Amino acid sequence: MSWGLRGINPRVPLPYLTMEVRKLIDSFNYAISGLVYALRTQRNMRIHFGLALLALLLGIVLDISKVELLILFFTISLVIISEMINTAVEAVVDMYTRKYHPLAKIAKNVAAGAVLFSAINALIVGYLIFVDDLTPFTLILFNRIRHSPTHLTFICLVVNIFLVIIGKSWKGKGTPLKGGMPSGHSAIAFTLATAIALMTSNPLIATLVLILALLVAQSRVEAGIHNTFEVITGGLIGLLVTILIFQFLR
Repeated sequence: MSWGLRGINPRVPLPYLTMEVRKLIDSFNYAISGLVYALRTQRNMRIHFGLALLALLLGIVLDISKVELLILFFTISLVIISEMINTAVEAVVDMYTRKYHPLAKIAKNVAAGAVLFSAINALIVGYLIFVDDLTPFTLILFNRIRHSPTHLTFICLVVNIFLVIIGKSWKGKGTPLKGGMPSGHSAIAFTLATAIALMTSNPLIATLVLILALLVAQSRVEAGIHNTFEVITGGLIGLLVTILIFQFLR
């Protein structure tokens, strides 16, 4: 087989080579379009990308090893790929299913489970990589805040309950115990979780109460009583107000 000076097989027509290059370029464009679509339409995809960027920047700042950086990048890629596959599965199921079907539910649930599993794996990997670097800073912060009188917990509860009631009255939606902006259950749950975390030196207890607070917030969304924004706002109120009171009124 003879080749030309520029490495082009003279037996292959030039228009055919041009068409193959065009197909290759188009395949890249289609792939990028799929990624852009997932980012534009899927809220979880944007959250994954934001957390991935934060993790990579943290890894660079803390100067983790090349092996750790490689593991971190692989873990991030696994989460992103899982979310994109989940998006594709949902699109295909919706295209062929016009009404409720148990198999369609199974397909969506399994795809979502894959995303959840990859996200849990990412949390474990991130914890193992960053825990040694973050622990000294975290312990210093908690040691400064946690030496506060226990009765401040009661003050935090009262202040946050008043803030929730004021917020709901201002928005004119819901009742003090149900619905409206912000979520009272989320605010109280994060108030108690933050207070317990600040008064204990046991990281396991702090983690467990935080998980309980997250479950309370998630249950309010699942029940359709609050939307995600209302729950996040309530959680931030409970978290930030409690930290400020423990810090400045100790």
